[in-house]
Amino acid sequence: MVNVEQLKYTVNRMPVTMVSEAVLELRLDGLVLEGKTPFNKLHFNTCFAEIEALFQRAGYHRPLDVVGYQGLLYALYDPGRWDAVDVLRWLKEFTEAAATQAG
Repeated sequence: MVNVEQLKYTVNRMPVTMVSEAVLELRLDGLVLEGKTPFNKLHFNTCFAEIEALFQRAGYHRPLDVVGYQGLLYALYDPGRWDAVDVLRWLKEFTEAAATQAG
């Protein structure tokens, strides 16, 4: 099992190139889904300050926030462009549409 210090160490040593796709999505849409970030829920729960610092090193200097939908999916977003409730609604619709296509 990885402890908090190991998680923070990993995030702090993560190459900026690993977050470049997420930075591009944030610049374009202000919102990036779980599949396009190199982080998982555990990272966000324990290392959010380090993740913000990594995004700043990658050139994204706006504030960030993260929200998850029922433990199924999360999104990293720019709170200056999105409201958390709107992101949650979008994640709900996205999850339901994916379930409909799969089923």
